[in-house]
Amino acid sequence: MSHSLETRSLMGEIRHFDKCSFFDFGHPLLNRIAESFVKAAGIGAIQAVSREAYFTAIEGAGLELSGGVPPELTVDGKKRHRAPGLRGETNRKSLEALMMNTGKESLQWGLGAGVYSGITYGLREARGVHDWKNSAVAGAITGVALALAAEDRSHEQIVQCAITGAAISTAANLLTGIF
Repeated sequence: MSHSLETRSLMGEIRHFDKCSFFDFGHPLLNRIAESFVKAAGIGAIQAVSREAYFTAIEGAGLELSGGVPPELTVDGKKRHRAPGLRGETNRKSLEALMMNTGKESLQWGLGAGVYSGITYGLREARGVHDWKNSAVAGAITGVALALAAEDRSHEQIVQCAITGAAISTAANLLTGIF
C-alpha cells in the first residue's frame, strides 16, 4: 500500500491561501468583501497586539523610545498607550483593555479592506476595466470611511484621509506593473 503524502513549502501554502475561498455567499462581490475584511482584520489584530506588547516591554524595562515619542502616543507631552486601560499589568482590566483595543483595530482594518475591495470590484464590473481611476475613487471613499470611523474626526481630517487614500491607492495601482 502506498501513501501519497502531499508536501508543500511555506511559499506553496501562501500561494494556496490566496487561491482558496473562505466564504461563498453566492455572489463574487460579497465573497470578496468578506474575505478582504477577515484577512485585514486578522492583520489589524496582530498589529495591535504587537504594538501594545512593544510598549509594555519598553515601559517594563524602563527604556525610553529613541528619537522621541510619536504624536499619537502623547498627550500634553506625556506618553500614553493607545489603549488607556492597558498599563502593563497582568490583571483582568488590562486584558479587557487589550481585547477592546484589538477588536477596534481589527474592525478598522477590516472596514478599510472590505470597502476598498468592494468598490474596486464594483467599479471594474461597471466600467469594464480596472485602472488608476478606479483605484483613486476606491481609495478616496475608503479614506472617508476610515476617517468617519475615527474618534476625533473633523472636516479637514476627512478631506485629508480621502486625498491620502486616493493617492496611495493610485500609486499602488500604477506601480503594480513596475515591480
